[in-house]
Amino acid sequence: MGLSQQQLNAGIDALAKRDANFARALGNAGYPEPRIRAPGYTTLLRTIVGQQVSVAAANSIWNKLEAQFGEGCPAEVMAAAEFDTLRGCGLSGQKQGYAKSLAQLILDGDLTFDALPADDEEAIALLTRVKGIGRWSAEIYLLFAEGRPDIWPAGDLAVQEAVGRILQLGARPSEKLARELAEAWRPHRGAAAIFSWHCYNMDVI
Repeated sequence: MGLSQQQLNAGIDALAKRDANFARALGNAGYPEPRIRAPGYTTLLRTIVGQQVSVAAANSIWNKLEAQFGEGCPAEVMAAAEFDTLRGCGLSGQKQGYAKSLAQLILDGDLTFDALPADDEEAIALLTRVKGIGRWSAEIYLLFAEGRPDIWPAGDLAVQEAVGRILQLGARPSEKLARELAEAWRPHRGAAAIFSWHCYNMDVI
């Protein structure tokens, strides 16, 4: 599961003690709520379904898939599902390929969610073996579903924008710079990421 409220607050407090910019932003925005997802196959499948569509559209597609294939859309069912049936649920041909890639890795035993490598980079490398799962999606999974405390999705535009505001940089930093800046925030970069999304959505800094 993701970082608890207690873990999240403790991480942000540690950042605020290190950096006056975080302390100022925390005073303005307050603490974010946890972002928690269930670990496992279904969460990653939902990530694929939700790519590049609105939340409402993603939920609609997911509800149709579960109605057709059962709760959680089991891997063995998805692997055998026909193109037209998946298309009828709203899943594009490209996403079908991604979903089947995930299902097949599960069925072949090449991806086991309760035995992901403890090293974050190794876990990201394994998750990105799934077609359609890039670094960002893998990082989001590890942060929200596993609660890994030092995940830093530096490629996220909202995170970059918020970091620029929090640190008063005057502009959105590049992914490279965002990654470099966050080195000072180890081992609390996961809390920094969730706080960044919170500040970006609040727009109070």
